[in-house]
Amino acid sequence: MTHLAIRLTTLAMFSVAVAATPSLTPAYAAGGSDTPTPPPATDTKGTKDKKKKSETRNSNTENAAFLANYRAAYATIYDKQDYTAAITQLKALGQGDRADVANLIGYSYRKLGDYKVSQIWYERALKADPAHVRTWQYYGLWQVEQGNRDQAQYHLNKIAMLSGKDSAEYKSLAAALEKAPGTGLTY
Repeated sequence: MTHLAIRLTTLAMFSVAVAATPSLTPAYAAGGSDTPTPPPATDTKGTKDKKKKSETRNSNTENAAFLANYRAAYATIYDKQDYTAAITQLKALGQGDRADVANLIGYSYRKLGDYKVSQIWYERALKADPAHVRTWQYYGLWQVEQGNRDQAQYHLNKIAMLSGKDSAEYKSLAAALEKAPGTGLTY
């Protein structure tokens, strides 16, 4: 079996598993997603087919466990608003360099009012994935809260380039920027 066929089979199996798994939480218009983007595929060139099949099974099990724990942390944030517990759950995933995870950690710290640490996590998320639209949105809202309207506008322009002006992320940040400066609103 070729590498491409193995990768396509793995992707198909993962897609079916994700589609068959009931959503534990609703999607939010602010651009949240309880399903993170999949990690990049690994190259197993030069290994035996038996080993590849075993690794694929282990990888699928690890992905399913990661996804379940990620969704639990997501629910802790958006359903329970327990940001401290969510940070613990997200850090326990051991995927802090993954954009979806780092973004939610940054969001949680922002909601707790720890803007310096939140900024570190947002920047970590963007380093992992410079095209991560939700991070541009949440970091843009961070900029609005800090009074950095020019930077927030930069983030809004970046979102427009990445996902368009009709995206929920764009609309959310644009609405925040329309509000008068100094109103003390948090998003």
